[in-house]
Amino acid sequence: MIKHRNLASVGTLTVAALALTGCAGDGGDSAGGTTELSLLVNVTPNLTEEFWNDLVAPFEEANPGIDVVVQNPGAEGVAAALPRLLTAGDAPDVVQSLPPTVDLAPELVDLSQYDWATSGPLADQYSIDGKYYMAGIGFQLQSLWFYNKTAFEEAGITQAPATVEELTAALGKLKDAGWTPIQTGGDWMTSHSLQTLGLPTVVGEDPDWFARMSAGEATFAETYGPAVETYAGWVADGYVPKDALGIKYPDAEQAFLSGKSAIYPMGSWFAGTEAKAEEKAEIGVFAAPAADGVATPAMGANIASPYSILKTSEDTDAAAKLVEFLVTDQTAVADQLEVDGNFRDGYEYEMDELGQELQQIVADTPAEAYTPTGQGYGERTLPTGYSDEINAQTQALIGGTDAADVEKAMDDWFAATIG
Repeated sequence: MIKHRNLASVGTLTVAALALTGCAGDGGDSAGGTTELSLLVNVTPNLTEEFWNDLVAPFEEANPGIDVVVQNPGAEGVAAALPRLLTAGDAPDVVQSLPPTVDLAPELVDLSQYDWATSGPLADQYSIDGKYYMAGIGFQLQSLWFYNKTAFEEAGITQAPATVEELTAALGKLKDAGWTPIQTGGDWMTSHSLQTLGLPTVVGEDPDWFARMSAGEATFAETYGPAVETYAGWVADGYVPKDALGIKYPDAEQAFLSGKSAIYPMGSWFAGTEAKAEEKAEIGVFAAPAADGVATPAMGANIASPYSILKTSEDTDAAAKLVEFLVTDQTAVADQLEVDGNFRDGYEYEMDELGQELQQIVADTPAEAYTPTGQGYGERTLPTGYSDEINAQTQALIGGTDAADVEKAMDDWFAATIG
């Protein structure tokens, strides 16, 4: 008999962790010889407890000796809950949504012996010291330009831009046709647009850019400078509205969705919003291009739904069997991809036209082209605080600061941070 025991909050566990027999963190045998596996997951309006229980039900049916207990971290989220549970000696068997880091790796089981982990999406990019501590279900693409098809038609643009130079020319045509060329906003959105412009070229030309920047072997000005200067030109030419900093993310998303702007730099999760919208413009998408001459543009991407196994688990073999199901079973993977608007070549679900275009981008992107964005992940990371700093400097750029001053500010930040 399958038992679904939902834990409303892991906070209740830490208080009574030592008093409970066979508690969720133990991962041992419960009464009747059933192995309990606790699964700490991200719970959202899309990823509800009901969704998680339905997801693991086929696994429990195929493995009647294993009972999967879904743990809800509550308002604090997985990232805050896991360290607390580790300290309390009540860690889950499996954790979802938390990419491994150098600090966390000692707590995790090395999955390098499993083909489903070493050959999965972004496996190499998330490895640490040659070891694989997680397995994910797919990709969240970052380096994307969504576009209004009507705007492109009115501006006489018949093909998606294939280089940064072509993109700049397209923005000019869109402005001449009366459109707001780029939809961006304040908060974290600001630097997303600059990174969508810059990273395909920067990392496409130098796959070791993250390591070289962190080691002080390269400067921001010499590597990212051309992108900053191009973006400053976009601002000066009115392609990026100067009032964008006052626009919140939901408002920017809705403005583009309703057809008030031409191009929207955003991650693939936007496709989930677009698919649910009843009234919307006709929208397409293309991979962010690199500068002319770059053979393979880098594609910013994050892993979708990474799973890791804690060393404290009393049955790591059973935990590995669960993770293998979650990241390889055709139905389980497709259900997870669909609910959060993620993608993986070979795992399809019902998609509208925009989703199919994104799936094609995934199919066309070589594995070596994927790159982190922001501060990075795995062994490709930048100093802590980079994401905040580049966001602040991009906001300054939109506010009128010269490109050279922004480049110098970033170089000074790297010099001070690296020491």
